[in-house]
Amino acid sequence: MPDAWETKITQIRPNEVRVRGYDIAELMGRVSFGAAVYLILMGELPDEKTGRLMDAIVVSSIDHGATPPSCLAARTVASTGAGLSQSVAAGIMSINRHHGGAIENCARQLKEVINRKHAMGIGFDEAAKVELDEMKSRGARMSGFGHRVHTADPRTARLLELADEAGACGEHVAAARAVEKAFADKGKPLPINVDGAIGAILADLGFSPEVMNGVFMIARVPGLVAHVSEEQAIQKPMRKIDPVNHTYTGPGPRTIA
Repeated sequence: MPDAWETKITQIRPNEVRVRGYDIAELMGRVSFGAAVYLILMGELPDEKTGRLMDAIVVSSIDHGATPPSCLAARTVASTGAGLSQSVAAGIMSINRHHGGAIENCARQLKEVINRKHAMGIGFDEAAKVELDEMKSRGARMSGFGHRVHTADPRTARLLELADEAGACGEHVAAARAVEKAFADKGKPLPINVDGAIGAILADLGFSPEVMNGVFMIARVPGLVAHVSEEQAIQKPMRKIDPVNHTYTGPGPRTIA
């Protein structure tokens, strides 16, 4: 009787595990986590610079303090006495259109700028202006630009630098830079934020927008685990969690030796 369904991702046999055809024991210690994420999602191992870029993307979104909805959701559920898996799952379930979703949204919107450029035979700068005007006319907002905390997201420049080194700056990154310029020209500076940078870079690497929220989830889980563990260890049960009024008491600024 033939098997009912198939998968191209991982093959399991006695004493053997192969991810996309690669022996997982051979990958261990030789392939970084970012490269492994690229492999399992894209089907092939990245080159060294792209693997380094994927590592940077994962690191860039590992945590953003106690205020994001995913962290507040995870900590709130943890305060009820729920276990680690339940609490982290609550955080993951809060990653949607308006939290984490800016990565996917931005990639799709940048594709519209690219399509407009080619359809109208104009440059990226003009295409970005036309697209933003059209979006404004129907009350839509551009995702991936500006930030509620940062006037210049410290993660963006580094990601774009690594993307340039990896040869991953294609039309989506060009469109993102044009959108950033269009905002500045209108007298309303909205720099590319980390979500916009990730969306543009992943799109130029060939990732489907449908998996981009997943990349953010992969990156954010370690941060959620840390927040849930801290909540369970030092906070009172069923406390009222103020999303803003908290104090950081961890290590001061440090550098890598």
